[in-house]
Amino acid sequence: MRRLKYTLLIFLIAGQTAYAANKYPSDPNELLRTKSFPIVKDPNELRDLLQSRWDAVAIILKKKDIDEKVKEEQIYKIVSPLFDFPLIAKLTLGRTNWPKLSPPQREEFTRLFTSRLKNSYLKKMKLYMNDKALCKPVQQKNKTIIYVPMQLITKDSKIVILYKLRKVDKFWKIYDVEIQGVSILLTYRSQFDDILRRGTVKDLLSQLEKPADD
Repeated sequence: MRRLKYTLLIFLIAGQTAYAANKYPSDPNELLRTKSFPIVKDPNELRDLLQSRWDAVAIILKKKDIDEKVKEEQIYKIVSPLFDFPLIAKLTLGRTNWPKLSPPQREEFTRLFTSRLKNSYLKKMKLYMNDKALCKPVQQKNKTIIYVPMQLITKDSKIVILYKLRKVDKFWKIYDVEIQGVSILLTYRSQFDDILRRGTVKDLLSQLEKPADD
């Protein structure tokens, strides 16, 4: 009887894994054909969603038969729906600095910052693409905020990444990412605060137009 229970448990786990793989595929070609972003009803499935997207990006980066520019376009198409770029842009300026921007400046800032953030994400993915990535169980903070930890196992150490997601309408969107406890959102906020303390909004926009160091 005990052996039967263990057998049933194994089949159940295997079935759940296959279900997650089918619902959130990591095949880049399949994802690139998909026009709609999945609505995640069960927050616990966010781990499978993020894992599938990470694996898909890693597969694209390892391809040697396509141009680098094409790789970037494919990765952005797969990853962009995960992020709430307008919200991240607003949060990086905070309640103090965001009101200082006129509507056209806010639009320009969001555009430039989104481009900066995408480039930064791609550079970090290239650094970690050969490392094993494993998403951990979801941490639900409240009805609209969820954290999804990920562990990268490198040759020398383990790197912890924490994805912070907020429910926007029916979708869960990333609004911040922590790498080894360092918040990307707060790091940018510190940089932008410093620029605006010493200069103007125009100076900030000019700075964002330059190639990033990160």
